[in-house]
Amino acid sequence: MGETLRKNRLFICLVAFFSIALAIGGSSYIAIHHILNSTSHNHNPVYYYLPKGSGLIRASYLAENMGLVSDEIIFRYAVIYLGLETKLRSGEFEILPGTPLKHVIKKIADGDIFYRKVSIPEGYSNKQALHVLENSFGIKSTKPLNGELVEGTLLPETYLYERGDSIASLVARMQKGMTKTIEQYWSMRAEGLPFNSPDEALVLASIVEKETALPSERPLVAAVFLNRLKKNMRLQSDPTIIYGITYGLPLGRAITRKDIQTKTLYNTYQINGLPPTAIANPGVDAIKAVLNPPTDNKYLYFVADGSGGHAFAKTLAEHNQNVAKWRAIERERKR
Repeated sequence: MGETLRKNRLFICLVAFFSIALAIGGSSYIAIHHILNSTSHNHNPVYYYLPKGSGLIRASYLAENMGLVSDEIIFRYAVIYLGLETKLRSGEFEILPGTPLKHVIKKIADGDIFYRKVSIPEGYSNKQALHVLENSFGIKSTKPLNGELVEGTLLPETYLYERGDSIASLVARMQKGMTKTIEQYWSMRAEGLPFNSPDEALVLASIVEKETALPSERPLVAAVFLNRLKKNMRLQSDPTIIYGITYGLPLGRAITRKDIQTKTLYNTYQINGLPPTAIANPGVDAIKAVLNPPTDNKYLYFVADGSGGHAFAKTLAEHNQNVAKWRAIERERKR
């Protein structure tokens, strides 16, 4: 009761104050000017969030709760004085230290919303991408989506979003981005590629993406796989083994001989051609590498070279030499 009475009294005083100020001007205008130009005591940015459907009373309560004003009544009647009581917009707003109250209110009325960022790295699977979204502040959860998504259809990128956006809405934007990207580069593809659809191009691009993190190597890796497909050679890609076991999560251990010999829908040591779906979400560079590979590249093999990259070979004999060098490096590291 005491707090309610205090606020009612403050309410009455402010109404009277603004009414008198409007009527007589002068020194009262100076006082109003002081209130509208007052700033909060926050030393860090405040992220003021006004949910959809909120009115002036709710907005004022939140302003006090977030430390923008010492009392909600001050915010409420500053808004009324500025004639913006019906113009406050929902959303999240970044209020920097030292921002005058009138500018705070104008920012909200103008809908000058603060956009947050979420990044999906190249090569993330759908499961990993959804995990990022589920753990990003301000994104609303929706019903489980993973079973409804085709692997490889989300474009890895940094996305802006408003607090309160749903996972489903962001996924839809990522799918739209991937569709636009693959259509763009499919229309500019080289002739003679060993597949017939954008979906198959995405599958191979995802394998290239998982095989190397070096941008300079993506065209070479793509060329190796394209050359092997043209010769009806199995791709023999280690990441496809892992995807056939975990379906988009890290394996957490080294690949074993048993893993290599176990047939799955994705293990390209055991199946011919491409897997049924992508094994990750490829980035633009991997897509471009697959659709426009180097024309004079005859490589058929590659293996790690110990420096973070790969050694490429045109013949099995040359490849075996590179493998022997890599195994020697591994033995030296284990000492």
